Amino acid sequence: MTSTATFPHSAPRALRPLVLGAALLALAGCGTARNLVGAQPSIPAGTPGFVQGFLGGVAAEEPQAAAVARNVLSAGGNAADAAVAAGFAMAHTLPSRVGLGGGGACLVFDARRNTTEALLFLPGARTGAGGDRPAAVPMLARGLFALHTRISGGRPFEELISPAEQLARFGTPMSRALHQDLTAVRGPLFADAEARAVYGTPAGDVIPVGGSFRNPALSATLAQLRTAGVGDLHQGAMARRLEELSGAAGGGAFTVAELRPALPRVVDPVVVEGRGGDRIAFLPAEADGGQAAAAQAFRALAAGQSPAPQPALLPASAGLMVYDRNGNAVSCAFTMNNLFGTGRTMPGMGFLLAAAPQPGRAPLLSASLGWSPNIRAFRMAAAGSGQGAAPLAVAAPTHAIMLQGAAPDATLAAVPEPGRVQLGACARYLPGLQGACTTLTDPRGAGVALGATDR
Repeated sequence: MTSTATFPHSAPRALRPLVLGAALLALAGCGTARNLVGAQPSIPAGTPGFVQGFLGGVAAEEPQAAAVARNVLSAGGNAADAAVAAGFAMAHTLPSRVGLGGGGACLVFDARRNTTEALLFLPGARTGAGGDRPAAVPMLARGLFALHTRISGGRPFEELISPAEQLARFGTPMSRALHQDLTAVRGPLFADAEARAVYGTPAGDVIPVGGSFRNPALSATLAQLRTAGVGDLHQGAMARRLEELSGAAGGGAFTVAELRPALPRVVDPVVVEGRGGDRIAFLPAEADGGQAAAAQAFRALAAGQSPAPQPALLPASAGLMVYDRNGNAVSCAFTMNNLFGTGRTMPGMGFLLAAAPQPGRAPLLSASLGWSPNIRAFRMAAAGSGQGAAPLAVAAPTHAIMLQGAAPDATLAAVPEPGRVQLGACARYLPGLQGACTTLTDPRGAGVALGATDR
């Protein structure tokens, strides 16, 4: 039976000092501050460099988001903290696939609880949305808040929004990843005046790779999420603003009544057995249109079969994988249900609306996570993209590492086009021999992997 939990929005501010105090007492009582091993007393917590030595690993399809995640690990955050910060950053640096108007799904391994969960925050379907380009209910902000709650002992949620807010406010170099997506849909996207103003040159061309772009409206929206809480987008002032202005974006006007009940859910992943008592989790069927395609592909490979990629549609997702020094891990796939979603920006709010999900064209969100419940340790994680090829992009490396003991870098050749994978693996588990951990991004993509070690 599938277990389910829901998360409305951030915890009341009045309770946060009590929660923090309880966490500090718990650390004092246990005799060791495991999360702070390697901490530098001259650098305050929350500042990159607070933790030195081995930090874990990050692989993401957009380089600046990976750097944000690494800085969070260096500042004392855990894998969930780093993934949250990277997710918000990608909403600015890779809005073609990740955005406040969209959503995603994650697998989360909590080393302390020795559990792996699936967190679903898919861009929500609507009834009778109307409009010439029907939009989905935004889910990213609530989903990332829910992700933050799944592993305890991390950094404050507000702190994790700030890097994205700063990137959007002060400008960001155009990455190769975003430039490729902008070039693919420049004509219809630049029909939207706000999108053209952010991502285009005065002559109407796409800003070149390395050129700076800013999104002040998105920065202001992120600032309001940071101060008012993510629930404001669903039942507060921003929700009322969405209700008032969304009709102008052509996706069908939102109502607070449909925004309020849109909640992330924690459910059971699909779990299969590995070698020596290991377990491997995959995203459940709801995350990929009702197929659990990555799990099916893994089982086929384990049976000696050669599954083929599904029909390739326009890629509309992005992968992110993070693990920390204590063996916590997160593997996520994000989506706008189409490149740049509806292609329409929310007036004055700076984010594109995700396209409403269509029957038969649901995004294939694929991720895996392997661990040993016997020794309470992380083994590997993968996040895929590439629509029809995404399930095999995850299943092939996972099968090779978890069942055949292959070296991670030897598994990338089995990833079919246009699939891409973000991969992390620790051959001696984690906690364990840190030097045996490997972090990789698909070399055919435009992402980056950071085997995060501060000296």
